[in-house]
Amino acid sequence: MSDTRFVFFTGGVSSSLGKGLTASSLGRLLKCRGLRVTIVKLDPYINVDPGTMNPFEHGEVFVTEDGGETDLDLGHYERFIDENLHRDSNATTGSIYQAVIAKERRGDYLGRTVQVIPHVTDEIKERIRRLATDDVDVVIVEVGGTVGDIEIVPFLEALRQFRRDVGRDNVCYVHLTLVPYLAPSGEQKTKPTQHSVTELRSRGIQPDVIVCRSDQPISAGLKRKVSLLCDVPVEAVISAVDAPSIYELPLVLHEEGLDDVVCRTLRLDLQARQLDLSGWERVTDLVAQAVRPVTVGVVGKYVNLPDAYLSVVESLRHAGFHHGARASIEWIQAEQVPDLLAADRLSHLDAMVIPGGFGERGVEGKIAAASFARRHDVPCLGLCLGLQVMVVEAARNMAGLAGAHSREFDSCTPHPVIDLMDDQHEVVDLGGTMRLGSYVAQLLPGSRVAQAYGTEVVSERHRHRYEVNPRYRGRLEAAGLVCSGTSPDGRLVEFVELPHHPFYVGTQAHPEFKSRPDRPHPLFRDLLAAAVARAEGRLPHLIDLDADA
Repeated sequence: MSDTRFVFFTGGVSSSLGKGLTASSLGRLLKCRGLRVTIVKLDPYINVDPGTMNPFEHGEVFVTEDGGETDLDLGHYERFIDENLHRDSNATTGSIYQAVIAKERRGDYLGRTVQVIPHVTDEIKERIRRLATDDVDVVIVEVGGTVGDIEIVPFLEALRQFRRDVGRDNVCYVHLTLVPYLAPSGEQKTKPTQHSVTELRSRGIQPDVIVCRSDQPISAGLKRKVSLLCDVPVEAVISAVDAPSIYELPLVLHEEGLDDVVCRTLRLDLQARQLDLSGWERVTDLVAQAVRPVTVGVVGKYVNLPDAYLSVVESLRHAGFHHGARASIEWIQAEQVPDLLAADRLSHLDAMVIPGGFGERGVEGKIAAASFARRHDVPCLGLCLGLQVMVVEAARNMAGLAGAHSREFDSCTPHPVIDLMDDQHEVVDLGGTMRLGSYVAQLLPGSRVAQAYGTEVVSERHRHRYEVNPRYRGRLEAAGLVCSGTSPDGRLVEFVELPHHPFYVGTQAHPEFKSRPDRPHPLFRDLLAAAVARAEGRLPHLIDLDADA
């Protein structure tokens, strides 16, 4: 760990200013200098992880390759630095206290009184040190919440101690604040930043860099004012202005000199770390050239909080970049689908995504949406629960299995086409039966999914309990639904598709977690290809609402 550097991001004034995106952007810039980078998120909430949290509380749960249920910021981290993170890349107050209490119960503390300092702070520091492996040059640490929150105090104390532990030149503190514009006075105000830095200093941390979020550039005069009153060099006051696309942020922050000042603080030789932004500039060129409009409906339960489907949206955008198309997202509340269909208010869609979710609410609406897409050749991608509603819809309307359903939603269904694989399994806790993390699938040669991936063996991340019931597989396939991907032993259905449809694919996995801005996921890429064809009239929009296959 002696050669590893650490960059700590804290926030002030307000939440949701973009610490995660700023940390991700810095990570990308450091990678562009040839440095090996990883990122960790420290969350002050007391939940052990976000896995059992309502999406309305915290947005999507991002799943790592090793099955960690983590904060959605890890999705930004992976998309920007293009590295697969893991469960140790996210730590919460709950998980930290759980570990401390487990050590106390085992007698690890030899009967001593267990206290926030040093035991909790030592555990926080240990979570950070775990990331400092031999193949990492810089560990970026984002602390959730804002300075002044009561929950954040142990984290700030651990960060204060960390510079003493590893050496001054191995640590850089970056503080993100808000510089609001007050319309009545026509001025940008630095007072919130001053108060935030004062609060941070009261915890023993003097920031090395201050990133000022605003909707317009910070003037040189205001930078000098922040520099003087917050005791940082003027070149370390960074103006982070709202950008048209999040993928422009690394270039915006580089122009402001963020990576230069961080490298100098960490005593990294800038001459030996020549910057190559060409790869990321190609990404921003793709974003700028994505102008052809396509409308994609996302049929979900949590559409009032788009962060619940953050990775899905970004994956659609990545696929749009690839095709020079701008994916316009139309949020469709699943419960309202029957009424929308009755009013013919979905026929304008160029494509549809049915994402995952838990609970019965809105399921019949998702089934109706899948039926509409199947019958009227609307390109459709089902993710996790999306695959399951596709199977239920096919069982009812193609295989003639009246009353078919998932046992998750109807324990008395005569045809449980979606079921727990082990009927004798007793659910001990909410995470006890989840299939989490990366699983391998064998694809059917010549299938649409095999053509999309360009291979017959793939690995995708999962987060679900219920599976396609193998007892119904023969009847579903006889009716025309192709099970185009299974687990290597052939027992679990991983992909389904309709062969004579522009694009009708369901996956039990969450492929959205693996998409990158310069490397869209194959399923989203091919969905958008069909959507562009439909938008350009190469697939018909005119439909007969009474038609059926």
